Amino acid sequence: MLTEIFQYLRNWFEKIKYFADFTISDGVITYSDGTVLPLVPGQLYRIVGSTLNDGVHTYGDADLQTEKFTGAVWSMSVPPDVLSLCEEIQNWSEANAAAIDSPYQSESFGGYSYTVKSGISGELNWQSHFASRLAPWRKI
Repeated sequence: MLTEIFQYLRNWFEKIKYFADFTISDGVITYSDGTVLPLVPGQLYRIVGSTLNDGVHTYGDADLQTEKFTGAVWSMSVPPDVLSLCEEIQNWSEANAAAIDSPYQSESFGGYSYTVKSGISGELNWQSHFASRLAPWRKI
């Protein structure tokens, strides 16, 4: 979900961009000569140009697939407030998954409830729900 959030923000909080031939093996990213990238455990980074691993990852997590690619690895420096908001968005999305995926809208009041088919899909989504809080970090 981090990739989707940063893409929405159009802000990758990039610190340094490394362009080279890379090898990913056992969750470690190295240059073609075997030198390990200077990333800090727990740091977010973005892979661009990979066939199997494009997106945002946390250094030290074992979520990478083995491959060789020519592309870029962007070390990221994401503010703690943004990371907290990303976690809140993830929790909200999980809690509202059924409503988000449903083409129906429900309402109840005074002991009466009804459901109608929505004319517009995607009315309930994290982008609109968190737009005002994400705005300070969104690039135009």
